[in-house]
This record gives sequence, structure tokens and C-alpha cells, in this order.
Amino acid sequence: MSELTAAQRVAIARHPQRPNITDYIDALFNNFFEQKGDRLCGEDGAVLGGVALYHGRPVTVIGTRKGKTLEENLNCNFGMPNPEGYRKALRLMRQAEKFRRPIFTFIDTSGAYPGLEAEERGQGEAIARNLMEMSQLTVPVIAVITGEGNSGGALALGVADRVLMLENAVYAILSPEGFATILWKDASRHEEACDLMKLTAPDLLRLGVIDDIIPEPEGGAHLAPAIALRQVDRALSRHLAELDKESGKNLAAARYQKFRKMGAAAPEKENP
Repeated sequence: MSELTAAQRVAIARHPQRPNITDYIDALFNNFFEQKGDRLCGEDGAVLGGVALYHGRPVTVIGTRKGKTLEENLNCNFGMPNPEGYRKALRLMRQAEKFRRPIFTFIDTSGAYPGLEAEERGQGEAIARNLMEMSQLTVPVIAVITGEGNSGGALALGVADRVLMLENAVYAILSPEGFATILWKDASRHEEACDLMKLTAPDLLRLGVIDDIIPEPEGGAHLAPAIALRQVDRALSRHLAELDKESGKNLAAARYQKFRKMGAAAPEKENP
């Protein structure tokens, strides 16, 4: 599907029937036990997390949640987490660290919720704290961008030893519409923005932002979800086996250096 444009990949990444976090949990994990609440303020339906078995091994699974119907979307705020969601995710990651469980995160969000009430409850601080504490974890962390991965709302679950992307997923600092609005004051130029943003999996692999691309069935994961889920399972198993060979201290040090060096592969601008 290399002939697809960046804008076409964005459209596929946003398809409402694309597999979401609940599909991945149902297909890849056993005995999932959901854990709710941040123990500070409340529960956020836009982040789903808990403990499960992955091929018989205890792991922690966390993901941003979008619905496939209007009712589901409303219940999980269209996949845009509030601070409570990020604090819940951090609570689960600290628990995973304590009990030495690997962490899998599944990212599909247009960004953190930008509402005034979210900012009043510390949205920026919650995201920043996740970035800091994820960088110090000594258990394997694997993040998978399954659809959209936009802004700090995605990065708050993305500081991982391995960052994987589905073939038609996108990962960027903000939505193409937002980019076009800021750059040209014209959201209708979002397709042009898609090309400039370098948000596709091949672009980001070349730039060193991600570590692997997970193939999708022809036309997108929503057309043959069983095949897509098997591909994700293979990728998770392979990368987890590689990370298991490293000590916790080495994992944290390598993860820190990975993000420090991110973008070093970007081509330098020519002098005018």
C-alpha cells in the first residue's frame, strides 16, 4: 500500500471500524482485569487499562479508547483523555513496575482533551509526569500506534523501549487540520499539511521516531481485522522477547538515550 498518499493514510487511520483497544484486548490477552480511577479525582473512560495474561505471562495493558458508534464515542469522549485518564495510566504503570510486569500501550487518539476543565485539573502536569516517569521504568515498555497518535496526548503513553506503528497509522504533533490552521489559517489545506508533517509510518521509521512497522491487510486493518490482530501479536511477541534479554537498568538507560537522540536522522536544511 506504499502508493497511498499521506492524506489517504490519515483517512484510513480514522476509520470508525478500525480495531480499537477493546478488540486488541479481546484477541491478544486473556483474563483481562480492568482497573479504574486515578485515586485522586475520578474515572476517565477515554483510557482503558488493567492486568492481563499475554501468552500466559502477566502484563499490564493500557490504551486510549475510541468507540465505533456515536454512543460509544460519547461515553469515552471521542478518545480524548482528561488528566484522570493519564493519572490512571501512570498508576497502572507504577503497579507494573512494582510487580515486574511488562507494559503494552495502544495509542489511538486525536489528542488530549483541550477543554478548560481539563486544564484546571492539571492536564499539562499529568502528561509531563507520565513522560518523566515512563522514561525511568525498568520493565519492558512497548507502545503501538494503532490509528491516530496526535500531540502530547499520544506521547503520554508513548515513551517506550519500542514504538511500533500499524502501516496506516499516523503519529504527529497535532492533527493535519490544526497544522493547516496554524500555518496557513486555512484548515481546508489539511491534505497539503499531511505531506509536510511526515506523519506516516515509513516517514517516521526513516526519521528514527519509531522502531518497526506492522503490516496491514490490503485496504486497511478494518477490512480484515483478524489478520491485522495476528500481525500485531507477532510483532509484540518478537519485540518483547528481545527486550527480555536486557536488564531493567539497561532498559531505562537505552530508553532515555533513544528519546534524547530522536530526530537526529532528520535531513539538515540547506543554507539559502
